[in-house]
Amino acid sequence: MSNLNIVFMGTPEFSVPCLKALAESQDTVCAVFTQPDKPKGRGYKMIPTPVKSAAIEYNIPVYQPLSLRKGEDAEKSLEILKEINPDLIVVTAYGQILPKEILELPKYGCINIHASLLPRYRGAAPIQWCVLNGEPKTGVTSMMMSEGLDTGDMLLKAETDIGANETSQELYDRLSLIGGKLLIETVQAIKNGSVTPKKQDDSLSCYSPMIKKEMSALDFSKSASEIHNTIRGVTGFTSLDGKRLKVFRSQVENNKLSDASNGEIVDTSNFTVKCGDGGLVSFLEIQLEGSKRMSTQDFLRGKKLTKGNILG
Repeated sequence: MSNLNIVFMGTPEFSVPCLKALAESQDTVCAVFTQPDKPKGRGYKMIPTPVKSAAIEYNIPVYQPLSLRKGEDAEKSLEILKEINPDLIVVTAYGQILPKEILELPKYGCINIHASLLPRYRGAAPIQWCVLNGEPKTGVTSMMMSEGLDTGDMLLKAETDIGANETSQELYDRLSLIGGKLLIETVQAIKNGSVTPKKQDDSLSCYSPMIKKEMSALDFSKSASEIHNTIRGVTGFTSLDGKRLKVFRSQVENNKLSDASNGEIVDTSNFTVKCGDGGLVSFLEIQLEGSKRMSTQDFLRGKKLTKGNILG
């Protein structure tokens, strides 16, 4: 089959390996749709999305409509897409819902690269929720897009183990690369007709809603593994001597303690804290309010902890 004309839709860093893989393939990326630039930092300077920056590198035209569903931007976008007449639309973490008119426009439909093993973890934050729930495995699924949220027929999957101490950011980086490879395999399979869309079993599905700030609060009445998964999944926070303490990295220790309070510092040489099930978590990378992020060992060179102190 001849090469495809493709429109790519994506926004964050996660989408970039997919765009790059397509841009470097035999197919043609005719246009990129991404979210509008946002003001950032002290000077509120407008910052382009990671996908826009990548598209500019490859000299691909960029469109940034406020909405694809309503208003003038939606009408203009539909006109542009009709003019381009793409064979395929590829969506990766775009952050907008596509209306029926766009879903039905391309010859081969719209495909989505989703960072979970569907039908598990549909929704906005599959990577964080896999880590929060202590899942041993996850992956990436390519799927046909439908009007529901991540409910379309599945095409291909790539599976990977999640490391016991792997953070959601590390997993995000790995899955984005896996997504780029899987996308090229999927496009190839669509071109040569070797893929059969497979319906999702809704009874096996679960959702991964948006992450909220308060989910980072460490509740030491919970088990050591739950505390550890919170830190890995969304970065934990508690307080030490009345100052906010962020915890970026941790590990669960093998031994247990019954004669200490929940949240009590039981080892000052490596910042080990007792949790609700008697399990122990050691903090490996932290940031105390007013200072910079650092390894716990560096932190302990400048600050003495008090054994028996209770966090929170």
